Amino acid sequence: MTPLPVPFGRTLVHPEALVHANAVVDSGVTLGSRTRVWAFAHIATGAVIGEDCNICDHTFVEGNVRIGDRVTIKCGVYLWDGLRIEDDVFVGPSVVFTNALRPRSKQYPAEYPLTFLKQGSSFGANCTILPDLTVGRWAMVGAGAVVTRSVPDYALVLGNPAKIHGWVCRCGEKLIPAGNDSLSCSCGKTYRSAEGECREQS
Repeated sequence: MTPLPVPFGRTLVHPEALVHANAVVDSGVTLGSRTRVWAFAHIATGAVIGEDCNICDHTFVEGNVRIGDRVTIKCGVYLWDGLRIEDDVFVGPSVVFTNALRPRSKQYPAEYPLTFLKQGSSFGANCTILPDLTVGRWAMVGAGAVVTRSVPDYALVLGNPAKIHGWVCRCGEKLIPAGNDSLSCSCGKTYRSAEGECREQS
């Protein structure tokens, strides 16, 4: 993430960031260059959002959330303490994140478990992600899926509970078996899968 040069009070808002007049950005927030925060979004103190992000209407970002560059957060998404979102992640509308496995009202843990959304992963509308897990690089979670365990790189997971239903390319297309453990994509990239993992070929 590029260092932000312009402080505004205790808040670091890059001069090329856009904040809608009806958004709430608390003090102590970091917003990167060309990031857009749209109407009725609320960014809480301590949140860090990188460059070229799109934070859509009716979203909430809690203070202990870290978001990389070129991340899209669609409408109706709430990001709770403990989320770590890497570059190029897409979060679809009304995706649900949680940060407590056994929540009780007015009981607050000393710290929340970390949930990692790795580079390029995508999350379809209305899916649910439980805490304390990792969704791997370029993985794709289908609409309405309930993710209860970590997801490997390039995996396509569907259903409740979410299970692997194949592998996807960086471009988002489902990979096609090409003999032995090889997989290919219409875009020309090739992959190899073995023992529940998928790796891009050099």
